[in-house]
Amino acid sequence: MSRFFHSFTFDPKSDILSGLTVALALVPEAVAFAFVAGVDPLVGLYGAFMMGLITSLFGGRPGMISGATGAMAIVMVHLIQKGNEIGLTLDAPVQNLGLQWLFITLLIVGLIQMSAGFLRLGKFVRLIPHPVMMGFVNGLAIVIFLSQLGMFQETVDGERQWIQGAPLYLMAGLVAVTMLIMYLLPKLTKKVPSALVGIVVVAGIAILGGLDVPTVGSFIRNGGGEGLKGGLPQFQFQIFSFFETLHGHWGLILSTAVILAAVGLIESLMTLNLIDDLTETRGSGNRECVAQGGANMINGLFGGMGGCAMIGQSLINVNSGGRGRLSGLVASLALLSFILFGSGLIEQIPIAALVGVMFMVVIGTFAWSSFRILNKIPTADAIILIAVSAITVWQDLAIAVISGVIMSALVFAWQNATKIRARKRIKEDGTKVYEVWGPLFFGSIQSFNTKFDVSNDPSSVEIDFIESRVSDHSGIEAIWNLVNKYREQGKQVKLTHLSPECKLLLEKASPLFDETVIETAIDDPRYHVVTDLMDADI
Repeated sequence: MSRFFHSFTFDPKSDILSGLTVALALVPEAVAFAFVAGVDPLVGLYGAFMMGLITSLFGGRPGMISGATGAMAIVMVHLIQKGNEIGLTLDAPVQNLGLQWLFITLLIVGLIQMSAGFLRLGKFVRLIPHPVMMGFVNGLAIVIFLSQLGMFQETVDGERQWIQGAPLYLMAGLVAVTMLIMYLLPKLTKKVPSALVGIVVVAGIAILGGLDVPTVGSFIRNGGGEGLKGGLPQFQFQIFSFFETLHGHWGLILSTAVILAAVGLIESLMTLNLIDDLTETRGSGNRECVAQGGANMINGLFGGMGGCAMIGQSLINVNSGGRGRLSGLVASLALLSFILFGSGLIEQIPIAALVGVMFMVVIGTFAWSSFRILNKIPTADAIILIAVSAITVWQDLAIAVISGVIMSALVFAWQNATKIRARKRIKEDGTKVYEVWGPLFFGSIQSFNTKFDVSNDPSSVEIDFIESRVSDHSGIEAIWNLVNKYREQGKQVKLTHLSPECKLLLEKASPLFDETVIETAIDDPRYHVVTDLMDADI
């Protein structure tokens, strides 16, 4: 409890001002992602409010912002469309059945994510290699940049077209003013968030100057919404009566829930890792899993579209001085206030101001140093960095990170598969000794087997593992098969300097190891078998 109060706020003024800045940036994002998912803008705004409120108080680290996100919205689309189609075919047709299915799905998403936290799976984000992190960050910056280009388009006769002429120059000018304020103001003072000042100044220019520019309000109306005005989220009693409509469709619900849970956790844990690096502190991945799961369940029960951590808004918050939980709390409560009381004012904010803020986030997010180090790091790492960036833009963040981790693991396995060696010598009594050096795991088994000449070896053989580590069950199996080959030819083989864990596993594999493995000193070996250590905290 003391840790919670200590992390609640470090600087109340900075947290409050930063929270307000984030709240303004959350509005168009939540509305845009609601349109992507095919739900009412208020559902997106409610989702951002409830996600932000719960995760800011109980999440894995202070200063991180959660809300409705594009990565999860894209996954929701098929479920919602399918539900709406089926709803119209029922004996008593149901409008927006897909939305009710989404609420039910979010309950399952919450259970999966909370289970991941209770099972302490959040720690595995620490295993993500640095090239994957850099590729993820670069890809993210590109995705944010491309998403903002859509703000330079307008709908004409039902089609999206780029704005041209004076409207384009005016919007570009306001974007440039916002970016210039955010660049210059921190050089003069850091007592107020430059992003908030930029939004207020540009909004003042547009309103007082009577400029005809796209605003938050026009953005919502062009997307088919009616506005920001709404009430408090209501408990969705009706979803429990829609369970019977899921007959024959549970496969769709469960598969969507698993994907949503995975995407949300990966994006959130990657965001947590990124903010950890920026603030030189460490959050709790397991706690974030539990908080995010709880928030998604609340969204399902109270009519929000769910979500996860928002990297762009989290960066805005941290860079604006929001380092405590108070900043996220202020952002979520301010967002609710906009819905309840300030919709008219917020709808007048020019989209250009928010685009300028996000462009500065892109500049600050992109790892420009990656260009400088590409020719200095191993070729495999450079390929992984570029591939993760490309996949992030091409597919989504979750697929990119998973692909990057798999590529890194394969590279690591390939490189270590060639490192196993076996030095040979003959003792005075004629015993041949193989001194094994290097890791023994699934990738190095073939090379390991080629080091031994079973047919031509003397009747007594000793295999010394003091400079080797047995890393997995495949390594255990390789040793077991090798000993059997020597036994079949009537030769005596001894294994020395195996770890206690490895010896135990070998003895469980076959009784013959009871008389084969030599007891070793308590301080041997230097390495331990990895199989029994997977549950250790990382």
